[in-house]
Amino acid sequence: MVNDQSRYSRLANITRIVNTKLDLHEVLQQVTTAISEEIVRCDSVGIFLPEGDGTYRGFAGKPEMMSGVTLQSQIIDPKTDNLAAELIATRKTIYIADTSTDNRPDLKPVGAFQISSLLALPISYETDFMGMVFLFDYGTPMNLTQSEIESVEAYVNMAAVAIQNAKTLNQKEKLLTEKQLLLDLSRELSFCSTIQESLNVCFAYLKRAFGDGNFAAHIIKPPSGKGGAPVQFHAADGRAEQDWQESLATMGLPTNYPEFVTHAVSQKEPIRTDMGAHHELLLLPMIAMGKVDGVVSAVCSCEASENAIDLQIPFAQAIIEATAPVFSNLLYMDQLEGMVEERTSELYAANKRVTSVIESITDGFFVLNKNWEYTYINQHHFLPKGKKVDEVLGKKVWDVFPETVNTLTYTEFHRAMNDRVTVRFETQSDVEDFWFEVTAYPFDDGICCMLKNIKEKKKYEKELKRLANLDLIGQMAAGISHEIRNPMTTVRGFLQLMLMNEQLEPHAAHFNLMIAELDRANAIITEFLSVGNTRTSDMKMMSLNAIIEDISPLIKIDTANQNKQIHIYTQEVPELLLNHNEIRQLIINLYRNGLEAMEEGQTLTIGTYPENENCVVLAVQDQGSGIDPAIIDKIGTPFYTTKDEGTGLGLGICYAVAARHNATITIETGPEGTIFFTKFPVEPKPDEEQ
Repeated sequence: MVNDQSRYSRLANITRIVNTKLDLHEVLQQVTTAISEEIVRCDSVGIFLPEGDGTYRGFAGKPEMMSGVTLQSQIIDPKTDNLAAELIATRKTIYIADTSTDNRPDLKPVGAFQISSLLALPISYETDFMGMVFLFDYGTPMNLTQSEIESVEAYVNMAAVAIQNAKTLNQKEKLLTEKQLLLDLSRELSFCSTIQESLNVCFAYLKRAFGDGNFAAHIIKPPSGKGGAPVQFHAADGRAEQDWQESLATMGLPTNYPEFVTHAVSQKEPIRTDMGAHHELLLLPMIAMGKVDGVVSAVCSCEASENAIDLQIPFAQAIIEATAPVFSNLLYMDQLEGMVEERTSELYAANKRVTSVIESITDGFFVLNKNWEYTYINQHHFLPKGKKVDEVLGKKVWDVFPETVNTLTYTEFHRAMNDRVTVRFETQSDVEDFWFEVTAYPFDDGICCMLKNIKEKKKYEKELKRLANLDLIGQMAAGISHEIRNPMTTVRGFLQLMLMNEQLEPHAAHFNLMIAELDRANAIITEFLSVGNTRTSDMKMMSLNAIIEDISPLIKIDTANQNKQIHIYTQEVPELLLNHNEIRQLIINLYRNGLEAMEEGQTLTIGTYPENENCVVLAVQDQGSGIDPAIIDKIGTPFYTTKDEGTGLGLGICYAVAARHNATITIETGPEGTIFFTKFPVEPKPDEEQ
């Protein structure tokens, strides 16, 4: 031991540090250093402070790490540690001279650190238990005397004072912070002009008070001539009242939620109830001039600490009290505005009826006078180059749409204007990718016209036509494939028998050619059946990337044989509901079409990537000369081909396979090449569906 003079000097120094230093960790580190120096045979000193969930974590000590384990990672749970439980219960120093004969210490750290003797001390201040201190020597007993233990207790008392000082300082800082927040709240509320804005500010500060949580408000509307619900609901996250109540029931609210709200209004007092699963419900009434204008409902988590909500309720109540007067004023202003709006709307309704009828038409509607000038345009009428209605009114239609002069539109409008007859026709916009169904009605001062965008209708008609072709092919395939294949099988069998005849050996080459042609015809029939098939079978969750990887050797051989390059890239994508063989055939058809479109030395690119969260894209890109725009609409039509020896079924199969997988195929083409995008929907996982 050091002499008494040094000890008193050290105590005085630590007392000075405790009273001047603000950093609790630095102060406690000084205490542990002093303890270890006071007791020369002590290798380890650790101070453990409460976590808030009943456990204690290492906060300061010497050394910071032992046997590869940091002090801060050590947690003591009194529920499983008998020594810690006794220390909390008795609040008295416990010295265990021989841990091998005492069953109170936790055997795990005793064995890990070879603790032979152990000194455990409580850190307490008046009635508060603040933490624990543990001392031990690595591998050898400490053999402490009573005097040494009392010296350590003196330093531990210093630690208690330091912790109490820190707690007091934290409380002061918390109080100052809360006061500043209330000042900020009052300032922000002063800028609010609507009830919703004031609620949003209130919710934001409540969230800062509780750290997290879900908040909603029940607004009690004053009676007015407009009627409506007596209580309005506003949730911070925008959910509906029914969803809010269902959420509370799911979280374990034991009784009827509306009864809680009614009780909070009638009693004019906060209501607090335990919902289980570490959640509590708080109902805080907003009271201004003795009247309850609403109730704020807060669902808070108490998982971190059981008394955390207790500490924040006064601050939350202060937030509500600061909000209530502003909220009451805005509620009254809202009532006045409602009355003014009600009176004004009655005067405005008569003038609005005629205009509202026309504006309610979701199609484009406009009126032309006899000079072909615009006199009225509704909000849904298409105008080129982003022009506004005010820019067009008074101008001639032929100046706004000069490209329509001497077209079907020009002819039909003149027929309606001159012959005074109603005309109907369809026209495609050359400026924008639109189809319009146009109806022009004559009236005394000109004509009024309605334009309906039928782009989607045309798209559906095209798709229906394609599906009708597939259906026809399917019916044809089902009807004739069996009748054709039977005689083909018979002919092929006899040709094989004739090949085995030695007398006909000179004709073997002809027989082999005929067999090959029969096989080719059979393959065409198989493709024919594949195009017409609309059933989905053998669909399993699998990786699109895995299918590409399986056939990548075949792709590389094909490209190498044609002196062309291949680049395959795959990004991480979710598994899809696929038919392995069909997707394999789709990829083969697409990449072979790409190879046929390219010259030697050019590169074919195949890749996969996710698009948004609900789509996986397979992209096949070639460096050919592109597809003629005149035939691009015919792509995928069965039996349509531009190849001399093509069957016209390859892309037809691709479109059929895509349809069976609820996928879509889109094309981008130009002089630099063509990209086929096959977009597969991502099937939701079972837990996502729930």
